[in-house]
Amino acid sequence: MNISLCPGFALILFRNLTAATQIYPSYKMKSKKCCICGQHHSVNRRHFIKSLLFGTVSFAFWQTALPARGSNHKAKALVLSCIDFRFLSAERYFLGIKNLGNEYDLTALAGASLALSGFPHEADAQAFWDQLEISHKLHKVGKVIIIDHQDCGAYALKIDPDLSQDPLRELRAHTEYLNRAYQAIRERYPDLDVELYFATLNPADFKLILPNFQPD
Repeated sequence: MNISLCPGFALILFRNLTAATQIYPSYKMKSKKCCICGQHHSVNRRHFIKSLLFGTVSFAFWQTALPARGSNHKAKALVLSCIDFRFLSAERYFLGIKNLGNEYDLTALAGASLALSGFPHEADAQAFWDQLEISHKLHKVGKVIIIDHQDCGAYALKIDPDLSQDPLRELRAHTEYLNRAYQAIRERYPDLDVELYFATLNPADFKLILPNFQPD
């Protein structure tokens, strides 16, 4: 093996040798009687450092031989949900029904689809794109699932504090932003499927929102 090609090998070796010179003085150790054979043995610093060098080389070899763990796992989807704690249990149950188990990456941002519009700040949209890029590269996700929900405080702040009092208007608002999110993701990642859902206050009710569909 070409040691010069091992990243960090020189640093590992330097640290170990430095530690050895500190804990192992230059004089020979006092001879000690072996409790098994009764003979006396002495060990000098040269032999100690040789053994340390062998161990360091072995460690460096195995470190370079190990594969990148993060790239060996495949997730079924990246899920974007709202931060609202009231829907966590229902979302886990729903994703279980969809046979995702625990094999999905999860990102939570206030408003879910609303975050992609830059609410409350552009950094929130960028956070989603960063997470999707990492999930796509490392876990090879083939799908994005976005879950909005009824009575969302983020939508109330963005659109109207009384938005949830009109269920049809509320559903239209969520459908609009879910569609925007759909288009934005498909433009950047045409290879990804995108599923849109709207969760109601009924834990068992997750409405599928079809792209470009507007409720009457």
